Amino acid sequence: MRTGKGSLTRFIWIGVALAVALSFGLGAALSFTSAHLPKGGEELFAGTTSLLSVIFVTAMIFWMRKTARGLGKELQGRVDGALALGSVALISAAFFSVAREGLETALFIYANFRTVRSNTAPSVGLALGLFIASTLGVLLYRKTVKINLGKFFTTTGYGLIVVAGGVLSHGIYEFQNRGDLPGASSLAWSAKNGDGTVWTIIDGSIGIAPTTTWLQLVVWAIYLLITISIYRRPAKVVAAPASLAPAK
Repeated sequence: MRTGKGSLTRFIWIGVALAVALSFGLGAALSFTSAHLPKGGEELFAGTTSLLSVIFVTAMIFWMRKTARGLGKELQGRVDGALALGSVALISAAFFSVAREGLETALFIYANFRTVRSNTAPSVGLALGLFIASTLGVLLYRKTVKINLGKFFTTTGYGLIVVAGGVLSHGIYEFQNRGDLPGASSLAWSAKNGDGTVWTIIDGSIGIAPTTTWLQLVVWAIYLLITISIYRRPAKVVAAPASLAPAK
């Protein structure tokens, strides 16, 4: 993002750094809390955070699809407004612009990794994804590459919907283990080699676990069917107010 004043750029990066630190702090707090809960409490905590993360991420997917084209101008407008108020306002604008997505991401990653924490493959994937995202962000900032953000977020949105469906499926299983939901012993399938790397990657990406109950499978399929069907609909264009409409 260009402020037109190089000396003020550092305040933007301070706000971004604080937001990233807060996101990491949330991830650490979730992991610490989960590790110190009794078995029943841990399952309730994991199931609840899974459902919350699906809600937040699904809302974010539709919000990004709707606002992606004008997101750069919106952020630039916040920065321009903060410039007139000083460094604290500039730090705050950068912080709040990043914090919401950062906190949602931390919650989503925690909920997803709860199911695959015994294997290193997802950790490698996470590190690779963060590296690619960081590199892309730097390239965009330096204007080395240009991307149609509308198409980019629309395409990646489908992938996020699939991953969110997997997190929802695992959240259902946590509640089944507690006895809050029925069908824990009614299995759609149970793979013999469920500890293999291939199953771990599939489980951590699209939510197809080596042992899956029928309730998990049904909820997973319904979520994907409904969410993708709505997501495929053309985005509604908000009409300009009459006072801003061009004169005839």
